[in-house]
Amino acid sequence: MSVKKLIDNHPYISYSKPILSDEEMLQRAQSFYKNMDSRRSVREFSDRAIERAVIENIIRTASTAPSGAHKQPWTFCVIANPEIKKQIRNAAEEEERASYESRMSSEWLDDLKPLGTDWQKPFLEIAPYLIIVFRRIYEFGEDGKKKNNYYVQESVGLATGFLLAAIHDAGLVSLTHTPSPMNFISKILNRPENEKPFLLIPVGYTAEECWVPDLERKDIEDICVFY
Repeated sequence: MSVKKLIDNHPYISYSKPILSDEEMLQRAQSFYKNMDSRRSVREFSDRAIERAVIENIIRTASTAPSGAHKQPWTFCVIANPEIKKQIRNAAEEEERASYESRMSSEWLDDLKPLGTDWQKPFLEIAPYLIIVFRRIYEFGEDGKKKNNYYVQESVGLATGFLLAAIHDAGLVSLTHTPSPMNFISKILNRPENEKPFLLIPVGYTAEECWVPDLERKDIEDICVFY
């Protein structure tokens, strides 16, 4: 049972983590890496249903991420309603078509070719859930005045990383989809002015036949420098 006390009139609890043996620590680190290394972004989803409690716990995990001044500046909107998913798909494809046909540079389009992407996004209707991550720029106090949140972009990015890891750990697949601009999502969902869409994530099972690019991750020497 945690011990509680006040520090400068703020509640604190005692906290410690068990010290693992070097062998167990390495085993855990390797096991977690191997699990996460099998994660892939998927564009071919099944419409197979997922129990809502699974999604709720995935989002609870995302909410354990650290945030600036513990403001937790995020909202996760979960879409299962077919009509709303259809609206989101239609609006997203409109923006994506404009991007692919006129907004993206030739270099950008060349970089996307190995991924096999285009402006058509049927997965937005097929996946049983869409999770829209919103970043909360500020809050309103009891007096109605705006109260700032801090390091919002970084905090929401961390929560999204936790979210993706939790989705994969639960045996599901996802895709980080970023139609640009994303203001249409705020309008469709009627979100308040202090929330801005950050990421659109379809969540579900893979389709019976699903293919992903055979990509290689960078070696440790290319991503890490020890001093």
